[in-house]
Amino acid sequence: MTTNDLGPVATLRRIAFLMERQREETRRIEAFRKAARTILPLPEEDVRRRAAAGTLTELPGIGPSTAAVITDACNGVVPERLVALERTAGPLAQGGEELRALLRGDLHSHSDWSDGGSPLEEMAMTAMELGHDYLVLTDHSPRLRVANGLSAERLGRQLDVVDAVNDHLEGSFTLLKGIEVDILDDGALDQSPEMLGRLDVRVASVHSKLKMERDAMTRRMVAAVRNPHTNVLGHCTGRLVTGNRGTRPQSQFDARAVFTACAEEGVAVEINSRPERRDPPTVLLELARDLGCLFSIDSDAHAPGQLDMLDFGAARATEAGIDPERIVTTWERDRLLEWAGARL
Repeated sequence: MTTNDLGPVATLRRIAFLMERQREETRRIEAFRKAARTILPLPEEDVRRRAAAGTLTELPGIGPSTAAVITDACNGVVPERLVALERTAGPLAQGGEELRALLRGDLHSHSDWSDGGSPLEEMAMTAMELGHDYLVLTDHSPRLRVANGLSAERLGRQLDVVDAVNDHLEGSFTLLKGIEVDILDDGALDQSPEMLGRLDVRVASVHSKLKMERDAMTRRMVAAVRNPHTNVLGHCTGRLVTGNRGTRPQSQFDARAVFTACAEEGVAVEINSRPERRDPPTVLLELARDLGCLFSIDSDAHAPGQLDMLDFGAARATEAGIDPERIVTTWERDRLLEWAGARL
């Protein structure tokens, strides 16, 4: 029998985290996170009493499986589910370990304010546990209604919450203010300049009309890159190579023109770490390297466990021979913020 020193809430969170790393079914993962939220505010003795009496399932959001996990944790036992998952806890990708250790943060993440699955506080807590110095919260902009994009009013409310989180953390870690802003058909950004100016980091991405004609798509992307509010060009081709959403071909554009604009403007080309994207494709990643672009290795996490997917991006950047000094997510926070604000 293995001893468990985590406690029930931490045990449930650890199971959910490891399931997310393995891209297991969202509905099953949420059961563990919901159970953790249910028991978090309860007195420890109340949880232990219910575990001993077998009445945990009377609480909302706790079923037989999560009740069994809580009971094991209360008894100091590591649940079998966690034992099995811990066997998957090593690096997610082969190669890139040295670069991965240099990464200080992540510029692309989502919370349940848009289409992420967890509160922004949970995302920040997990980033801290992974050793990040900072995480940029980049929920979607208003045009992306399918992702519950944030209006200017909702974004403003979110910024107040981010301030409150940072006040609580007292400088040990920083949750930075950001957005994944949609690149509109004409290359404009889907948020007011005033709101964009209140943010620390802005990731600009194409999410619509991905089959736009090549020259028009090139003009669209170059215009967005030239916008002084843009810091990162997100998942530039929009492709999907695997996963439960199926596959999608990459958008067609003049990559040399787009990456030349990135190099001239100091805009980072995102190395999107999600394995279903692998964006940019290798040939485009190498072109951006040769043209002198900066890069940002980002998780594009929509759940806490996905924050650890930076392993994949680090492996790809290492394979492409990209100098870590050109990867802005290896920079310490103040240098990153100075770069992100330099064009405004």
